[in-house]
Amino acid sequence: MPAAYPLPSDLSPATVTNTASLLRIIALALISGAAIASRLFAVINFESIIHEFDPWFNYRATKVLASQGFYEFWNWFDPTAWYPLGRVVGGTIYPGLMATSGVIYNLLHALNLPVDIRNICVLLAPGFSALTAWATYMFTKELKDESAGLLAAAFIGIVPGYISRSVAGSYDNEAIAIFLLMFTFYAWIKALKQGSAFWGTVAAVFYFYMVAAWGGYAFITNMIPLHALVLLLMGRFTGRLYVAYSSWYAIGTLSSMQVPFVGFQPIRTSEHMAALGVFGLLQIVAFAQLVRAHVSSKQFQELLFTAVISLGLIGFFGIVGLTYKGWIAPWTGRFYSLWDTGYAKKYIPIIASVSEHQPTAWPSFFMDLHFLIFLFPAGVVMCFRTLRDEHVFVIIYAVVASYFAGVMVRLMLTLTPVVCVSAAVALSSLMDTYLDPTEPNAEDDTSDSSSTHPTGTTPTTTPATPATNKKAKKNKEKEKEKESTGGVLGELVSNVASSAVAAKSAPTAEKGVFGIDTRLIVLLNSLGLLLFFVVHCTWATSNAYSSPSVVLSSTGSDGSKNLIDDFREAYHWLRQNTAEDAVVMSWWDYGYQIAGMADRPTLVDNNTWNNTHIATVGKAMASPEDIAYPILRKHDVSYVLIIFGGLIGYSGDDINKFLWMVRIAQGVWPDEIQEPNYFNRGEYRVDSEAAPAMRDSLMYKMSYYRFAELFGGQQPVDRVRGQHVPIQGPTLDYLEEAYTSENWIVRIYEVKKDDVLGRDLKIANAFNQGKKRKRTKPVSRRKAISA
Repeated sequence: MPAAYPLPSDLSPATVTNTASLLRIIALALISGAAIASRLFAVINFESIIHEFDPWFNYRATKVLASQGFYEFWNWFDPTAWYPLGRVVGGTIYPGLMATSGVIYNLLHALNLPVDIRNICVLLAPGFSALTAWATYMFTKELKDESAGLLAAAFIGIVPGYISRSVAGSYDNEAIAIFLLMFTFYAWIKALKQGSAFWGTVAAVFYFYMVAAWGGYAFITNMIPLHALVLLLMGRFTGRLYVAYSSWYAIGTLSSMQVPFVGFQPIRTSEHMAALGVFGLLQIVAFAQLVRAHVSSKQFQELLFTAVISLGLIGFFGIVGLTYKGWIAPWTGRFYSLWDTGYAKKYIPIIASVSEHQPTAWPSFFMDLHFLIFLFPAGVVMCFRTLRDEHVFVIIYAVVASYFAGVMVRLMLTLTPVVCVSAAVALSSLMDTYLDPTEPNAEDDTSDSSSTHPTGTTPTTTPATPATNKKAKKNKEKEKEKESTGGVLGELVSNVASSAVAAKSAPTAEKGVFGIDTRLIVLLNSLGLLLFFVVHCTWATSNAYSSPSVVLSSTGSDGSKNLIDDFREAYHWLRQNTAEDAVVMSWWDYGYQIAGMADRPTLVDNNTWNNTHIATVGKAMASPEDIAYPILRKHDVSYVLIIFGGLIGYSGDDINKFLWMVRIAQGVWPDEIQEPNYFNRGEYRVDSEAAPAMRDSLMYKMSYYRFAELFGGQQPVDRVRGQHVPIQGPTLDYLEEAYTSENWIVRIYEVKKDDVLGRDLKIANAFNQGKKRKRTKPVSRRKAISA
């Protein structure tokens, strides 16, 4: 075959292999550098700071571990959280993230590198993204080859779907979880291909690390059993599958039970029963295969088959019975919310209130995956062409993750790795085809002309071969069939059969890519898409995913960037101007930030473990001031903090979240709080047409208190809702304004103490403002006598 372009011919195979290995190492190093660098926009644009909400608790817990040691961290009781209940931290968290940072901190200090724990926490996610790229390379290499692995590593290194949870400062569990996810799957595939108990143990160890790091470990807990079950149903049971699964499940389950927050859940909850059921099924099948190999009696094999089915049914109904009796915990509400998108809104509104728990919009797929979303199905289809055990795993992973990513925005994170892997397989196959240096031979026209013999000359006879003898026999059989059938039908059947034989025996032209121009068109288009992908990932990372929630930015008319630092200003004010035991009430979104930056006790926080406590806060926010005041005093609340974006147009404020406060409170006190009362003819309004329950609520009053003063007598406008607020704003009797940040985003109110004279605060406030009661004038003594 002719070459499309020349290749060096004086290189030994060893030189080619070594050079390729060196280039792959260099490529992986560059990919790792790009993965780390693309996540540093947040540090460059702002500073080294912890982002979002949950990371602030993780950072606070890590500081305890680094300063006091692992033992104190493990037994840490936080009296300032969920006041006055407190929280046993060590037994209610996944400690893997904090333990990882603590080990790195102690290791660096042992090497006399005095790195602050905050910088370790900020840069942990970018560092692990490099390891994720390497794990993805190893996983994809098992599916196809090294070139596909490098493409997959490059994709996951900069894809926005993964960067969104792993930028610098995003110190959350997902920072290390995706690396553990991919490496566990890689070890599972290695164990399955080799039938290695060693690789099964490696998969179990990293599965244990995953259990200690992230609650999403349930994805692994059900993915591997599902893969094993599908292989079993496909008739692919082997000793390799038995060894791999048994070693992973036995060691992984026992290890996972050492995490206090998990405990006995692997054997006591329905989410883990699939893994246990497949483990038992494999034991039954393996035993049946062993007996069948040593017993030849057909009757005994039939009896054995019946026994296997019976044992399987007994095990299944045993699990169902234990679940019915309560020994095995039933499926949780979080699980049901994955199958019924309306379940959480109806029964668990606190879950539905989180934005990342909403169904994923179609534009989000393109935003997070770009052109990979088009290569993804092609890669899955290519897995069907080979369909080895590892390809079956990728197909199952793709189907399951695609469904869950559509149900919940947060689960886009679990879909991204398989999209990168499948897209890399598809693009690598395309590159292999169009970079192949060989061209197929063009079809020779002379062979066709010589075979027709138009002049009627007799072709040269060839010696008979077994193949020609077989063809002759087939032709004789066709002639007999024609004679026996007779008529037009027999001739038709004979013609169809002869044409099929001729098509099968005729030489087929080679298939492939002809010409350098065709190759260049495809390769240049592919290169263009890759360049657009890099540009998109850079834009999405720098603009959409690198802004910390505590520091906002806006762009002026001249293109200049303005930083809005109201959150840290308010938290600093709390730290400097309030007593250390002053209890702060806010919506649960801001609990971790208040504890981390202001170091003050909070009523509720992002742990959301006590729905009644959160509903109490919602009830106080949704009630009139005189009803909310006893609730505040009962819980020793000193300050109430709210977020208000009506002045500058910050849409993530508490007025926009207010209906969720109402819904959660209604779930506990349906007779006192009803959501329809806060609508006016079905509309959610904050202007003069707002519902009376809305205008009288504590949230409304705290948000719009003194707001009209900013407009100098003009009609005040809420820029988030786009509505005109009444010029005569609300008044407060039981709370007083303590602090309002520069841009009015954070507003803090102090709860007044009881009146020293025992009066109601509303009456006392009216008296202090000079609004005295009107008394009837006394009748003069002379008029009384004359009367």
